[in-house]
Formats: sequence, structure tokens, C-alpha cells
Amino acid sequence: MLKYPCLVLDHDDTVVQSEATINYPYFCYILDQFRPGATITLQEYVEGCCNLGFADMCRTWYGFTEQELVEEYEGWQAYIVHHIPAPFPGIQRIIRRQKEAGGLICVVSHSSNRNILRDYKTHFGILPDAVYSWDLPEHLRKPSTFPLEDIMEKYDLSPAQLLVVDDMKPAWEMASKAKVPIAFAAWGRKDYPAIAAEMRALCNFTFDTTEDLERFLFE
Repeated sequence: MLKYPCLVLDHDDTVVQSEATINYPYFCYILDQFRPGATITLQEYVEGCCNLGFADMCRTWYGFTEQELVEEYEGWQAYIVHHIPAPFPGIQRIIRRQKEAGGLICVVSHSSNRNILRDYKTHFGILPDAVYSWDLPEHLRKPSTFPLEDIMEKYDLSPAQLLVVDDMKPAWEMASKAKVPIAFAAWGRKDYPAIAAEMRALCNFTFDTTEDLERFLFE
């Protein structure tokens, strides 16, 4: 019997290693296009996404308009077609074991449906049972509780039957409001001690490696 019938996985920097290699470099490019002369370090980018969320970071720090956010997203979608991030070592075993045991894999992420599905097909040879991504209207995206509430309604699950696995604070906000347990995917935040310390304090569980999470779930 599975400890958690449904794993709710983040995508970027929980399942795949995309922040430093894909998302940040593209944002530096788009920032130069929209706000010539403006710069952002990787540390600032990560902290902004964690504390504000990507869209509000763009609005608050750089005054992005809603049209610029749309254009940024469209450009990013074109960019990621040719840039496929590598998965974190060991995450494939967790996904496969969960599915083989009859469990659900749902993705709640600020990535797009297209690249989430591509990455799962490419790296794992399976598709998630449900995806709640940036393609949703903004008010339904994480940290909204809509994804978790929809999963629980669709699959007739209680909050205790879900486990959110994520590396960022918006996921904790979502999970805590929905009374769903959350595990901090610390393997994606090794270079960010302040973020890691806050997430360790907030989340129900912390796992430093994918192997630690695998043992917790299945052994």
C-alpha cells in the first residue's frame, strides 16, 4: 500500500535541472530586450521567483506590462523547444515506482504543459496523470489551491493522501492552505542556504537527495 496515493511534483528544479541552464539565461536575454541595461544575477533571479513568484517579480522589479509577460512566455516556449533539461539523478525511480504501484503522478508547476509532457516522455517514457501549469489563468496557478482541490475532487482523495514535493515557497503557500503535506526538495536548493533554511522550517518534510525521498515513500 502506498504511503501517498498521489505525488504532486513540481517540475523545474525538483524533477529537472532547468533553472540555471535554461530559464535564467533566457530571462537575461529577454530582460536585455525589454529593459536594456538592466541586469539580474542568478541569485537574485532565484530569490525573486521564490519570494514573489516569476510574474510578480517581473512586474515589481522591472515594471513588465501584461503584454510583455505574454511576449516573454511566448518567447520562452519557443526557446525551450531546443533546450531540454536533464532530470535529477534518481527522480526517475520515484516516478516509475509510484506508477508501478498504482499511484498517481500529478504535476503542479510554473512550466508549460508542452515542455512538462515532453520532458516526461523523453526522460521517463510515461505521462503524468494530470498537469497544472503556467497555461492556466494566473488566479488558478500555484500558489492557488485550485490544483490540489481539483486533484482531490477528481480522484476522490483526502488531503492526507497527497504529498506535494517542491523547492519553492509558493508551493508551501498552496499546500498549507489546502492542508496537504509538503516535502521540501532540498536537492534543488543546495546553493541557496537562505531559501533552504526557510523551506526546511516551513515544510512538513525535507529530503536532501532523491534517494532519501525514495526511501521515505517506498521503504
